[in-house]
Amino acid sequence: MGSMQQFLVEDHARLDDLLERTIQDDDRIDHEVYKEFRRGLLRHIAMEEKVLFPTVQRLKGGTAVPLTAKLRLDHGALGALIMPTPTLSLIKFIGTILDGHNALEEGPEGVYEQCEQVAEGARENILQRLQAVPPVMVADFSDSLTVVATIRRIWMRAGYSTESLEFPVVDQHPR
Repeated sequence: MGSMQQFLVEDHARLDDLLERTIQDDDRIDHEVYKEFRRGLLRHIAMEEKVLFPTVQRLKGGTAVPLTAKLRLDHGALGALIMPTPTLSLIKFIGTILDGHNALEEGPEGVYEQCEQVAEGARENILQRLQAVPPVMVADFSDSLTVVATIRRIWMRAGYSTESLEFPVVDQHPR
């Protein structure tokens, strides 16, 4: 059946591939591939937030695995960043953030390995629950000034700067 870590790492690879395929050779954005990436990213976040992290925390007597708080901030920030219509800079920034985020989760010292160790007898059940997480409903893109302000606020709280990002902003106050 495999391990929880293997399942989640393979999903990272699938998402990385989708994000890479989003940008075409001529720097065009393939919006259909990006939509698939968004759906997959939100499902992956749901697997961790609704199944893995709370289950392992419960198994640890209420104590979270180290770095879980940082990962949750990243999840919120990534969820916010995929709200507007994608630009090349947004997609590249998402990729950069995911590289660092995934490194915290994967590998012999990563969060997934720590979860595997805590879960011992419950691994198969947790894996089945992770695999059973349904697709997540994804809202249409929103390019409002409110969304951009929210993204900036969430990203700053997570420790990232959005100064160099290009946001496709809709003027909400036409003259």
